[in-house]
Formats: sequence, structure tokens, C-alpha cells
Amino acid sequence: MEKLRALPRTLTSRRGAWVWAILSIVTFAALFGFFGRATAPSLSATAPLTSESARVADILDTFPNADQQSVIVVISQDDDAALSPAVMAASKSLTSALSEETGLPATGPVPSEDGKAAVIVAPMVMTGDNTENAEHLKELRSFLAEQKDQSAALEGASLLVTGGPAFGADIAGAFEGADLRLLLVTIAIVAVLLILTYRSPVLWLIPLVVVALADQLASKVTAWLGAQANLQFDAGIISVLVFGAGTNYALLLISRYREELRLHTNHRTALGAAWKHTAPAILASNLTVVVALATLVFATIPGTRGLGVASAAGLVIALVAVLFALPPVLAIVGRKVFWPFIPRVQALASSNTSTTASPAVDTSVETNVETNSVWHRIASTVIRKPLVSLLSAVSLLAVMTAGLLGTSVGLNQLEKFREPSESAAGLQVLSQHFSPGEAQPLLVVSDSTQAQAVADRAAQVGGVVRANITGESADGALSKITVTGDYAPGTPKSLTLVKELRDAVHQVPGANALVGGAIATDADARSGNLADFLLVVPLVLAVCLAVLVFLLRSIVAPVLLVLVNSLSALAAIGAGSWLSRQLFNQPALDLQVPLLAFLFLVALGIDYTIFLVHRARHESLLYGTRAGMVRAVTGTGGVITSAGIVLAGVFAALGVLPLVTLGQLGLIVGLGVVVDTLVVRTVLVPALFSLVGDVMWWPGKLAAGGLHSARRDDPHSVHGAEVKDSTHDNPATTPEFVGR
Repeated sequence: MEKLRALPRTLTSRRGAWVWAILSIVTFAALFGFFGRATAPSLSATAPLTSESARVADILDTFPNADQQSVIVVISQDDDAALSPAVMAASKSLTSALSEETGLPATGPVPSEDGKAAVIVAPMVMTGDNTENAEHLKELRSFLAEQKDQSAALEGASLLVTGGPAFGADIAGAFEGADLRLLLVTIAIVAVLLILTYRSPVLWLIPLVVVALADQLASKVTAWLGAQANLQFDAGIISVLVFGAGTNYALLLISRYREELRLHTNHRTALGAAWKHTAPAILASNLTVVVALATLVFATIPGTRGLGVASAAGLVIALVAVLFALPPVLAIVGRKVFWPFIPRVQALASSNTSTTASPAVDTSVETNVETNSVWHRIASTVIRKPLVSLLSAVSLLAVMTAGLLGTSVGLNQLEKFREPSESAAGLQVLSQHFSPGEAQPLLVVSDSTQAQAVADRAAQVGGVVRANITGESADGALSKITVTGDYAPGTPKSLTLVKELRDAVHQVPGANALVGGAIATDADARSGNLADFLLVVPLVLAVCLAVLVFLLRSIVAPVLLVLVNSLSALAAIGAGSWLSRQLFNQPALDLQVPLLAFLFLVALGIDYTIFLVHRARHESLLYGTRAGMVRAVTGTGGVITSAGIVLAGVFAALGVLPLVTLGQLGLIVGLGVVVDTLVVRTVLVPALFSLVGDVMWWPGKLAAGGLHSARRDDPHSVHGAEVKDSTHDNPATTPEFVGR
């Protein structure tokens, strides 16, 4: 215990700071060297690994030529006219050229009934790496462009490559250079906001560099974890979390450091005190988010499960960097790093000595709280009118939550790209002239002895255009049946078709038929995400509740705070969904958005709850619950708002990425963090504390005596020149909860 108490002094002392700074540099260098070559596996499983579609995919991987997948070249006139005989002849030559280019026999062209389009089906060798497949598709499209330039007949025609492999490749190709773009935009946003927060041309650089190094190390470590555990996750989301949380931790530490510099002439003593006061809150908030993210290991969707493990690891790295690498640097550069607004020790106002003060009270000017600040005025107003404040805040959240009305979940292939893609454009043309299901047929696997019976039963299902046996396993025991539907992939009708087709083929005796393919995978992903939401959300809420109970030694406050956080998260999802529909013409939320948004909003919202209520608990021991909350809001309002704006800005950076999924997540979390910061933490929580009073700390009780006089629940008791308890900065003599 003594070593732990000595840690702040060791981190900030003249010699210790240099030792820790050098140790941090050496550690970063060593870890970069160890993990530097790690690359995360490029996986793209969207449905549970135990789902029917995943089982079909695994079985088909054992079939001969399993690495061959077909893309569809859609040929049409730019003016939507019928294809001329010359264009059809050129298309036939193009089919032969494609066969020579890929080394596999292409088929077609097959004209549409209206004669306005034709398709060529071109098999290609594909790997499990979408990035590598994207390069193959890029080469194929370049080849088609060359063929078009060389053919006069194709001058007014468009050649679009679509189909399942093309969609996966276009998603991977859309991210080419996106991670660097996201990193640069994130750094720019954080830099601007830190400059505005600190109002210093120098100070912002220190936390930014430390957090940026933590982010880069986290990217290497999580890539290594992904390779070792075969995880899939979105590196962009992890980067945003590390930057956002790391910057928040730094803001909290430096804000308290600035407060302590007004109390201590020695900046090292001030920094040590700031570390001592903020480290528990930072650690508790980090632990909450990490454990909440760790609950994702129970998710069935591979990307969700992998994101939980990788994000938790990244946040631990951010925590260690801020608590152990940042303080030594601040100690070395000293007080002048705040230039031009350098905090100075405030002189005591002797005129405030009161002859009526309690002998145990030192009646001096309050230096821990700026009682003339806007946060003090807001908090005092809320405490004076708690019911009005509570109803106003809840009404706002209720209006935002109403945005959930009319919200649907699940985007089809055409809706997933923020920017148009060739595969999506090709699917549109294909849907206009052919059965939309041509692009992504359903794949059925059955015992070969019953394959024809399965195909016949499938052909009888409403919405099925045709069903043909198209392959056989190496031992001949299993057959593949390709089923073409009449509905566009991802639409409600296509998902209903999956269910009806499964019901039909499952009834064929002895067939053991299973239905897979891209549309079936989409259906399984939807049910898997719903199951994950119903499983993970209660776990996340339980984690947050347990942490708050442990931190506050209370039952009432944690329960109310978790309920408030949940309402705030639902309000953000509702408002974000409404804005997506109204402003961006996005008809639905993508599958993973509700769960990830709720998780991030609740877990990160608990961060700010801990920052505020941890301070309120300490202040309440000295001044009572209501006045303590006023002082807590006054002391943390600026830093929580700054941290919230930084985090919202960082999540907004996800909008530069090409997928609608990430843009929606950034919008909802960014909006939710702003509302959580400005409404929940500033108005709703203080109003609750004012209405409930000391019962908030039940079953604990505030110790009697000392400063706990009749005025302890008077919010005006913290105005102007007021009392300062001599035990305020001495943990050994600070009043504690009864029975702790």
C-alpha cells in the first residue's frame, strides 16, 4: 500500500519523472518492435458460425473448385436502348476474351426479355482475403475497360461487374487508404479541440502525442491478437475508441492538475495530487468500459465478438499510456506548459475570516471550485428547481426516443455504401431487366440421393425462378443446388423466401438439406444480431451497475444512474435513426448499429457518470448531498464538456469512411455523447440528486459532525467566500460513509 501511495511522487519527482519518461520510451519502442509486423486476418463472416448459412459455406468449401466464384458482367446501353446485334456480337467476343483472361470458361451473353441488357457469367479464383479479391476485381475491370475501348460496337455501352464476390471486393476496395484518412481526420479534430480547451499553443501537443502513440501501439497489439485468436474486427472503431477515451483521461488529469496548481507552489506536488485524485476515477471508468466490451465475447456474430476483445485491449493501452507516460512528461516541462494562461497559487482572502465559524473550520476562500463559473450557476439553478429541471430533461430525451418509431434494422446491398459502387450500380441495372436474385442465388446442399427431389421442391416455392443441381462433392455424397429467386437481395421478400425455402427443403425425407448463400447469410445475421442485442445489453447494464455500486458504496444511486444512462442511450439511437432517415435518406439502421451504439453510449456515458459522481461523493462527505453535487458539477463541468465534445468529434470522424454502418454509428454515438454531457450530466443527474437527497447514498449514510451542519444541503452554501475543511486534501482524515 505504501508503494501505491508513493507512486504519484515517483512519477512526478525530479529524478523519477525522467526515469519514467525514459522507461516509457523504451517500452513503446520494444513493443512496437515485437508487434510491428503483426497483421490482423482479413475475415468477413457476418452470420453466427453455427448458423445454417455458415454450415453450408463450410460444406461448400470442401467441394471441388470451391475457390471459384462467379461474377456477373452486366451489359446495357447508356441511353437505355435495346442492345443492337453489333453489341451482342461484341459481347460474345468479350465472353471469349474473359475466358482467356481468367483461365476459366465464361458463359453468355444471355439477353434479357426486353432486349435492353445482357449478362456474362465469369468464374474467377477467389481467396478468403477480400483485399486480395479486390485487386483481382480491379484487374478484371481494367481489362473490361480496355476491351471496351478497343471495340467500336461497345462505345455507347456500359460494362458493370456485380455479384456476391464483387460486393465483398468493393467493400474492401472502398477502405483503401481509409484508415490513414480516418487517422489524419481524428488527429486534426482532437488537436483543434485540445487547443480550444487548453488555450495553449504547447500543452495540446503532449497529450496528443501520448494518445497517438497509444493508438498506434494498440493497432499493432490488436492485429497480433486478431492473428492469434482468429478474430475479425473493424480497426477504425478501435482507433476512435482509443483516441476518444485516451484524450478524455488526459483531459481529466490535466484539468485536475490545473486546479492543484492554484493550491501548490511546487508543480510536481500539484501533479502528484492531481494523479492521486483522478487515477481512481480514470481506472474505474476504464475498467467499466473494458469489462462492458469484454461481454461481447458472448456474442454470436464474429465481428462483434472480435471487436469486444480488440477494443478492450486498446483501451487498456490507452489507460496505461495516460497514467504512466503522460505525468512524467508534464512533470518535466513544468507549470509553464500552460502558457499563456499559467495557473498561479491563489492568495488567501483574510477578509473572509468569520467570528461565527465552527472552531474546526478554516474559513478561507474556496480554491477548489470557481463559484463564479457558468457551471456553478447552472448547477445552483438546477438544485433550486430540481423538479422543473428533471421534467425538462426527461421530456427532451422522450422526444428524441420517439425517433425509434418507424425505425427498421437491416440495409440491403444497395444501401450499405455511402458512396456509389460499381457492384451496386450493376445490381440496379440487373434488377431492372432480370430477376434481381440472379446476382446472389441461394445455395442448397443436400444428400445426392435426394438432390433432384430437393430441387423439385425448391422450384415449387413461391418467388423461386428456378432451381438446378450445379455441383457435387468429391465423394459424390452431397450435391449443390443453385436456387434463383425473384427478389432483390436484402429486401423483406428475399428474407421471407429464405425462410419458406428452408421450411420446404427441410421436409424432404432423407435429404438433410441446408440453405445457404448470401441472402441466407443476411437472414442469419439479422437473427444473430437480435440475439446478441438481447444477451449483451443486460450484461452491459449489469457491469455498469456493479462498478457503480462498488465505487459509490450505494444501491439507490447506481440503479438510478444506470436507468438514466439507458434512457439517454435509447434517446440517442432514436434521434440518430430519425436524422439518418430525414437528412441522409437512409431507410434503416445497419444490423450491428443498435448493439454497438447502445454499448458505447452506456459504457462511455458511465465514464462521465463516474467522473461526476466520484467527485460528488467526496464533496458530499464535506458539504452534504445537494451542495456537494453543485460543487461537483462546478468542478467537473468544464472537463466533462470538453471530454464529451472531443469524444463526439472523434466519433464523427467515422463519417469519412465509406460504409453507411460506420457513419450511422459515428452520428448516433457523437450525438449521444453531446446530449449526455450537456443534458444528462449537467441537468438530469443533479436534479435527481437534489430530489432524492441523502437517500441516494443508501444503505450508506453520510457521517455526522464537522461541516455537516444545518446548511449542508443548502446549495447557496458554496457561493462566494465559504468554508474549507482542513481535511479536504488528507485522505486519512476525510469523513467516510458509516459502516464502510
